[in-house]
Amino acid sequence: MRVAIFLLALIGFNSSAAAADELKVYAAAGVKAPFQKLAADYEAATGHRIAVVFDTAGATNKSFLSDPGAAILITTQALISEGEKSGRLKNGGSYRLGATVAGLAAPPGSPKPDISTTEKLRAVLLSARRIAFSDPARGATVGTHFMKMIESMGIKDEVLKKATLAQDGIETMRLVLEEQVDLGVTQTSEIVQANRAALVGPFPKEFDLATTYSLWHHANLSVATRAFVTLLTGPSGRAALAEEGLRPPDQ
Repeated sequence: MRVAIFLLALIGFNSSAAAADELKVYAAAGVKAPFQKLAADYEAATGHRIAVVFDTAGATNKSFLSDPGAAILITTQALISEGEKSGRLKNGGSYRLGATVAGLAAPPGSPKPDISTTEKLRAVLLSARRIAFSDPARGATVGTHFMKMIESMGIKDEVLKKATLAQDGIETMRLVLEEQVDLGVTQTSEIVQANRAALVGPFPKEFDLATTYSLWHHANLSVATRAFVTLLTGPSGRAALAEEGLRPPDQ
């Protein structure tokens, strides 16, 4: 109710009587759960519609750049900074939403392996029968990092023989929860959003990967889009992101 009152005050009480807008958004899968909750609140309060496509950070970025009708991009801060520097993202603004770290998931109820050191992580990866991680070829941040990890540990060939390349972190977690794999490699926020009981933990310090997600939008925002951006970046948005495993940026 408080979100609804806030939105109606922000965009004007009579806005729901006007023609409804559709906001096209491309978002990294790591923010799916909190985004969907906030989008549902927004749609219920305003009558406007959010059309969102979730994918890997890299694929999300490419799709947004190729869609002139897109209103909002949510991907990694690194990709947004790169886009602004190259000029592919221009005449817009950005906000840091939250950060997460990479880690492992296992089916709820199964024994959780100890991955607190590189040696223990190496042994766990070698002993697992089936492992899933997001396809690096699709711009998966964690998938790309994991490939470098197993190569540096000298176990790349062994791991890839029993690996399933998932479309994104959401697909990775589906495979984990359906017990089609023994281990899933993805963002801890995606693990928590799928099932908190599946979280094994983050990678040891040597392989720590912290990813900051940010939002980018064009400068010429509609009233409806500006209201949604304000919701995502304000206290309600921050709280929803934190509840789903995304720590505030710069922590």
